[in-house]
Amino acid sequence: MPTFCGFRHRYDLRVEGVDKEPRGVIALLCALVAVAVAAPAGEPTQIPILRQALDGPNPDGSYNYQYETANGIQAQEEGHLNHVGTEQEALEARGSFSYTDNDGQVYQVSYVANENGFQPEGSHLPTAPPVPPLIQRALRYIAEHPEENEQQ
Repeated sequence: MPTFCGFRHRYDLRVEGVDKEPRGVIALLCALVAVAVAAPAGEPTQIPILRQALDGPNPDGSYNYQYETANGIQAQEEGHLNHVGTEQEALEARGSFSYTDNDGQVYQVSYVANENGFQPEGSHLPTAPPVPPLIQRALRYIAEHPEENEQQ
């Protein structure tokens, strides 16, 4: 025990709510290591642009662009206004892009984006299952008998 001016003092430090088991310390160290490992590692690698072209936006609202990067990414898009001067005026864009994943697989996507939303197409994208025959028959019946639907 420490002595101060001839008096003996006993210091007892207690912290409430702190786990005194070494597991708590180990868990804290593991959490700190996980945060350090997950942190970004400096500046991202910049990929050179090999080809780039841009036209627009033009006075009529049209535009187009295309580019290709050194890591194999390619993209192109063109857009124009539909229904100009009406309440339904909307931009329509058509384009495509492709990229290569880490395993060397090339993915290509073509798309249309307009008043009906973004509509991508690609062989790797999931597709909806076919409509069951019973549902097809019901839809066909409804289309062929509109007068019965109006009465309800």
